[in-house]
Amino acid sequence: MGWAKLSETTEGRAAAGAQGNGAAKPGVQAIDRAVAILKCFSPRRPEMGISDLARATGLSTSTTHRILASMQANGLVRQTAQRQYALGSLLVQLARSGAFPTTLRDAAMGAMRELRALTDETVGLHELLPSNERAVVDQVESHHALRRTYTEMGVPIPLVYGAPGKALLAFLPRQEAEALLAGPIEAVTPATVTDPERLRAELEEARRAGYACSYSERTPGIRTVAAPVFDHESRVVGCISVSGPESRMPEERMHELGPQARRTARTVSEVLGCAQP
Repeated sequence: MGWAKLSETTEGRAAAGAQGNGAAKPGVQAIDRAVAILKCFSPRRPEMGISDLARATGLSTSTTHRILASMQANGLVRQTAQRQYALGSLLVQLARSGAFPTTLRDAAMGAMRELRALTDETVGLHELLPSNERAVVDQVESHHALRRTYTEMGVPIPLVYGAPGKALLAFLPRQEAEALLAGPIEAVTPATVTDPERLRAELEEARRAGYACSYSERTPGIRTVAAPVFDHESRVVGCISVSGPESRMPEERMHELGPQARRTARTVSEVLGCAQP
């Protein structure tokens, strides 16, 4: 059956991803369809014709034409000289207006303060470097007199050390992660994990749980949980950590803080444009 013969109800379900029983209100359905059209554009397909958009969204050609006309009137799409469609001026204006955070720090600071208020432990922000190392780029310190304080801002740290490194290493492409695990791992504290097989097992657990733990493995007396942050292309770009002295961080609390760090990291990922961290 051709797409043009689909009923309006079936079209609505296709454009909305077959949500619920398909009984969406007309206004909501129109938004769902417009979003479905916007999602068709990419760097590989910056311009598309009505027929291509209709096939990609599962809408009829007439419905697609009607929605495109409304989107064009509102600056969401524009028509090119070749009578195809591309993303419109309103989207460019919004992207360049400063309304969207452009750096990891800008995207994270508000959420980091909320996490500190929730845990009253130091919250750190770690960025993945092009060298596949990490660096601490900011922190929101605990109010406790005895607390974790990062002093090595911007200093490259190998990913095989500490919970932030594990959180990043776990979500790197496997080939890149294995290259880092191939070299010798030197102990920097008595608790450092130096066995690659044990570290691989911990990375697998981090992928499953969405956060990693470190028990004084890089800094003596400090325990940390960390969760990865992803960008608009779903690539890991950094992580959020919660750290404190081991006297306040028994294992049970570590696994209470892990999901909290994961939720905060998910929020930051969404700000950076990641739809499904």
